Amino acid sequence: MKILALETSTEYCSVALWQSCAAGQGTAAGQDGVTTQHFELVGQKHSELLIAMVAALLQETGFKIGDMDGIAYGSGPGSFTGVRIACGATQGLALGAGLNVSGICTLQALAQGAGRPRVIAALDARMGEIYCAAYEKSGDDWVTVFEPCLCKPEDAPQVSGEGWFGAGSGFTAFAEALSSRYAGQLAGTDGAAVPQAAFIAELGAAQFARGLSVDAALAQPFYLRDKVAFKTAEREQIALEKSLLINK
Repeated sequence: MKILALETSTEYCSVALWQSCAAGQGTAAGQDGVTTQHFELVGQKHSELLIAMVAALLQETGFKIGDMDGIAYGSGPGSFTGVRIACGATQGLALGAGLNVSGICTLQALAQGAGRPRVIAALDARMGEIYCAAYEKSGDDWVTVFEPCLCKPEDAPQVSGEGWFGAGSGFTAFAEALSSRYAGQLAGTDGAAVPQAAFIAELGAAQFARGLSVDAALAQPFYLRDKVAFKTAEREQIALEKSLLINK
């Protein structure tokens, strides 16, 4: 099985291709696979660079879009425009190749990348808030301890026990508040961790293996905050996104 993944929910842009070690076989969560990733700090240039990064990745790995078994994307939460770009690009690529898609929560991707069994994932949501969720490993699967939410760091949902690892920009932007909220429960933090396509691909492969994918037309971003207006830069990115997909 071969899964292409796109992730654009932060100032980083990444694409990845995951393929099972036993080509053509179904997969289970956590099984062995090989991932190739392109990962760049791009600011607000996701629309300009994303498709070129996909093309470079496919050229490097020797595959075409039509060789994929599906496409996974970081569905959010994260940058409002960023998650729209990943979703829109995924739809454009998948519809053209007749592929199904799978949206993966960016907070679960943070947990996947942390390499720890108990993870509190928190992204800076601006306006003094965080996107936050907690996950615990059970065998090869992640069990959701509390669902993704938008909250003040001092009001983040509580967890039981010790040995939790904090991952994501929330632990940099609100280090004091989150350290206080989870006092005595955190075994460490990585505030520089960001969702990456490599981990989206791993989680996506497990979803596809279970038959948990949807038609590309049904792909949706995952928002936790309503957006009522676009900034100038966001309008420009959306216009670029539409132009890129129309001209594909």
